[in-house]
Amino acid sequence: MILSDLRNYLQQQRRAALIDLVNHFGTDADALRGMLSKWVSKGRVRKTSLESSCGTSCCKCDPTLTELYEWIDEK
Repeated sequence: MILSDLRNYLQQQRRAALIDLVNHFGTDADALRGMLSKWVSKGRVRKTSLESSCGTSCCKCDPTLTELYEWIDEK
């Protein structure tokens, strides 16, 4: 996977949780964070955290994977 693959995916999806990116690309979360940080530093992606769990009460979500990344359109 290269940066343009990540860009294209985020442009299509508008936003995605880190776990979704991990599953889609089959790539380690830390590797994705490194690629995402390039887009964040360029002002093209915004990182936020989910305020709460996924909505279920199972408590099985890994809190380190609940980061949310959003593509920012050019103005």
